[in-house]
Amino acid sequence: MTHALDVDNTERIIYSLNVEDVQRVAQDKLSRDLRADEIKQVEVRVGDYILWYEAIESAIDDVIGNKEE
Repeated sequence: MTHALDVDNTERIIYSLNVEDVQRVAQDKLSRDLRADEIKQVEVRVGDYILWYEAIESAIDDVIGNKEE
């Protein structure tokens, strides 16, 4: 069964990161899990390092480009 996406809901989350994602990177980089205080600091800062506009623009280009070809 196919479900229609609720694209009219402007509060709908399209992409998110969770603690497991952060801990996976910490394990890869540091070979250890982050402490709770470290996770909180990463949570506060991670959005500053993600180029949201460019990521969305690239995804739109991929979708629109694929339909126009």
